[in-house]
Amino acid sequence: MTHTALVTGGNRGIGLETCRQLAAAGHKVFLGSRDSKLGDAAAQELREQGLDVTAVELDVADDASVEACAAALRAQGAEVDMLINNAGFLAEGELLSGPDAMAEAIDVNLLGPLRTARAFMPGMAERGWGRVVNFSSGWGSFAAGLEGPPAYAITKAALNALTVRLAREAGDGVKVNSIDPGWVQTRMGGAGAIRTVEQGADTAVWLATLPDDGPTGGFFFDREPTDW
Repeated sequence: MTHTALVTGGNRGIGLETCRQLAAAGHKVFLGSRDSKLGDAAAQELREQGLDVTAVELDVADDASVEACAAALRAQGAEVDMLINNAGFLAEGELLSGPDAMAEAIDVNLLGPLRTARAFMPGMAERGWGRVVNFSSGWGSFAAGLEGPPAYAITKAALNALTVRLAREAGDGVKVNSIDPGWVQTRMGGAGAIRTVEQGADTAVWLATLPDDGPTGGFFFDREPTDW
């Protein structure tokens, strides 16, 4: 069955690869990007590969932008039933010194997925089918020690908590899960990263296409449950 996906932060890195894999599987994909020019260029690149991808302007840290995106898609008759919350902010600095990145990290990494969930999950519940995938991180795992920049780790841990609670409220037929994509070769991941974007996107695509008896409210790495 063909579904309609919205991928936030879709113009590069894992987000772009997630768009490619979902479209290659036959789904209609909306590629969300804060910068409309970058989004248009990324979508055009995928359309030249014969894929059904359309760019939409979307800044998950802006209530008005999320609302405008949802309204624009409704006006087109698009019913988003796969929501991939990939957009993220790698906040640098320590908690007690250096630049204070916490507010921006909360706005993008935690409140961003909440904004998009509020915009699109009620429609999924009404239609009785939906998949929400939140890009978290191994740095957001208590079991792994909440490593990495503190604002990033804390907000990704909070995103995992949001995932659990959204799954409870999702309604029949709607599944909500988090993933740890690993250390991926992207601009955020840096030169030392060991995993390809294809590997990083694979579990997100798997969760976005789960069968009706698939899991919900979980945290996954390479298609396997991982510790919170």
